[in-house]
Amino acid sequence: MKFKSFLAKPFASYINRQIKKDAANALDDQQKIFQELVKTGAKTVFGDDHKMAAGFGYDEFRQAVPIRDYEQFKPYIEQIKQGKHNVLWKGQPLYLAKTSGTTSGVKYIPISKDSISNHLNTARNALLSYMAETGNTKFADGKMIFLSGSPELERVGGIPTGRLSGIVNHHIPKYLRANQLPTYETNCIDEWETKLDQIVAETMNQDMTLISGIPPWMQMYFDRLIEKTGKPVSELFPNFTVLVHGGVNFEPYKKRLFASIGKTLDTIETFPASEGFFAFQDSQSAEGLLLNTNSGIFFEFVPAGEIFTENPTRLSLKDVKTGENYAMIVNSNAGLWSYNIGDTIKFISTNPYRIVVTGRIKHFISAFGEHVIGEEVEYSLMKAADEEGVRITEFTVAPMIEQGQGRSYHEWFVEFEKAPENMAGFSERVDKNLREKNIYYNDLITGNILQPLHIKAVHKNGFIDYMKSIGKLGGQNKVPRLSNDRKIVEDLEKWTG
Repeated sequence: MKFKSFLAKPFASYINRQIKKDAANALDDQQKIFQELVKTGAKTVFGDDHKMAAGFGYDEFRQAVPIRDYEQFKPYIEQIKQGKHNVLWKGQPLYLAKTSGTTSGVKYIPISKDSISNHLNTARNALLSYMAETGNTKFADGKMIFLSGSPELERVGGIPTGRLSGIVNHHIPKYLRANQLPTYETNCIDEWETKLDQIVAETMNQDMTLISGIPPWMQMYFDRLIEKTGKPVSELFPNFTVLVHGGVNFEPYKKRLFASIGKTLDTIETFPASEGFFAFQDSQSAEGLLLNTNSGIFFEFVPAGEIFTENPTRLSLKDVKTGENYAMIVNSNAGLWSYNIGDTIKFISTNPYRIVVTGRIKHFISAFGEHVIGEEVEYSLMKAADEEGVRITEFTVAPMIEQGQGRSYHEWFVEFEKAPENMAGFSERVDKNLREKNIYYNDLITGNILQPLHIKAVHKNGFIDYMKSIGKLGGQNKVPRLSNDRKIVEDLEKWTG
């Protein structure tokens, strides 16, 4: 047995015991974190503006601090960028994580000295939980891909600023640094296809044991490896046993990824964001992700249908129910206060608190009152694909609004790896699945307000070419599953027909 995998076993067992203890004490830990947050927050500019007091209870906090998105939070971020101290949290942020927003342009999310451990330790805990449960520690001795944005940081208001993954790259422990690929220099490459080619060159002859990234990126990487070598991934990397993913739902990509690899293997799902590392898969046998309840974040939950109302219901962890679709709201020791991260989740267990990510608040279709969400379209398409042996590469959905009752419909743009033999029959099957999943959509079809959905086939690599055309081809970018307008699909039209 090699040195790293040998040492990993007892450490994994120790950390896994602590994770289980935290999961059992989730409500107590959340209350303690809340009290610690408001105690520090009361001494900030934000706390002063909201008359926050160290002894606040949650009811008082809800009255004093409204839910905000980034645009509403931005005036405080601007003060930080101007070099001011004690704005949202004590002192200044350790970093600003730079991320793109759909309406706010570039967003700058603070990461404090207190919150950086949330990003680092949660990623570690996901791997250690897997080791403790499965006994597989051998991958620790091989090469691992930790794809990141450029680790080169600029300074904004004197604060180091860059992509979250690039920031985290600076904190990879020395004992893992020798195992990490691609190299620092390759991670600094901005042009995506050049970077991908260099990653392939650096890794194709290595003993890769773990690969992490968002599923669309991993598929591009596997395709390029196969194109270069003519071999399935498992033949190139016989010791490749763990795939770590996050960012989008894995199911639409799973079959094609495993087909490219040439075998199935263990996967670990994570839920990271610039605003925090919220949850991770702690078990190969239990569904969902364990909520990160003892890592500097106090969670609030709003029924998804109320998130845009004036006074939405706000729940702490103790009041959530399984099966409900909630918008996730975070308060953190990075200085985020009742911050709407834009994601929706459902609890599938409250003992322990496990969640599934159901979509984005703004990524839904309700052009006719149907409020179809990402979870529903993914389920409907993948169920039909499984039943007919179809393989999906990528897809997105938008409304087609026509004049006259019964002429409008949902238009699905789908790139197939293996297309259905009968597209009309496949479309009917997808539509049937969606009608069973969403009662409002079913009512609109039954009432002849909407036609059944239409599917338009996208050419091979059409989505990649589309992302390239808008300058968003890269490791962290993804196409929204759902839109309420036709901007995306109108651009995609040139890769159909």
